[in-house]
Amino acid sequence: MTAGMENSNAGAGRTIISIDAMGGDKGPATVVAGIAHSAKKNPDIAFILHGPRETLEPLVAKRRHLAGRCEIRHATDIVKMEDKPSHVLRNGRETSMWSALESVRNGEATVCVSCGNTGALMLLSVVRLRKLTGIYRPAIAVLWPSNNPQRFNIMLDGGGDIRADAKDLMQYALMGTSYARNGFGLSRPRVGLLNVGTEEHKGRAELKEAYDLIAANAAHSDFEFVGFVEGRDLPGTVCDVIVTDGFTGNVALKTGEGIAGLISELLREAFRYSPLSRLASVLAYTSLRRLQKRIDPRRANGGVFLGLNGTVVKSHGAADSTGVSAAVKLAFELAQSGFTQKLAARVASATMLDQDGATENSDNGDTV
Repeated sequence: MTAGMENSNAGAGRTIISIDAMGGDKGPATVVAGIAHSAKKNPDIAFILHGPRETLEPLVAKRRHLAGRCEIRHATDIVKMEDKPSHVLRNGRETSMWSALESVRNGEATVCVSCGNTGALMLLSVVRLRKLTGIYRPAIAVLWPSNNPQRFNIMLDGGGDIRADAKDLMQYALMGTSYARNGFGLSRPRVGLLNVGTEEHKGRAELKEAYDLIAANAAHSDFEFVGFVEGRDLPGTVCDVIVTDGFTGNVALKTGEGIAGLISELLREAFRYSPLSRLASVLAYTSLRRLQKRIDPRRANGGVFLGLNGTVVKSHGAADSTGVSAAVKLAFELAQSGFTQKLAARVASATMLDQDGATENSDNGDTV
């Protein structure tokens, strides 16, 4: 509990989210508008807002739903999108991003949300929060609109690290399974490994090795491994979790966002084409609004950094207030589920399984 919230009793019984107010492309006013929208909809949430006090105080004062529910932590510097992560690590102690992560590290907040520089946020998160025991490489899990009952699939890595070997991909499967189980309530998530085809002989050597590792862990970790999947399965119903490296995942994510924007623009053009088409758009307004919500990237905003001693949600840098509010909602739900603790237990269990398997192979004289 923070001192400011103790004085106002605002944090009592509420989940506290730490917010980097200065990271987004649209500025702190958009971030404050987003958290105010969340506060209006959710009485069980409170915030620690990080950034220059003289900038944030007037913005917060205009939002009545934040009254008594938002403490401002003064941070003078800002991490810019063009800043190199290594530079931020050496010189970023006075930034709002660093301050926001410190609140989680010190136990004052449960989750950190930032719209800032992805590389810098990942590096600072790893250094300040540390990786979970047994994790080789953290990953970013993103939500992909799908036809599954839960309406979204989980893809990871969405760009945390462009590299991933077979063991990394196996751990991504475990982390994605835990996310699906706690975020969507899926008792036995289905996991697919992204490849250029579904045949077992296709793909790079590390993918074939990852296939065997994920298959070996499936029964112990209580998930279903469906094998290789293709890009068209990202929004499909074949699986709930799609595992890939950060390079491929980020390209797929940005491609999906571009296609969603293109579809929206083409629909607008089509319905503006003639007086008859404009009349049709009025008649189809309710259905079009429903479609817009389904494909709107803002409503699936928020990539979760998995594999850390603390939960970090990365909002899109260009997020508007709707997108920021969606990221805060995701952060709140993860905090309520005790996600980090459950993920740590699952990874520890899988690590012990791997060690037991290595011991057995060693006893049999096999090469480990």
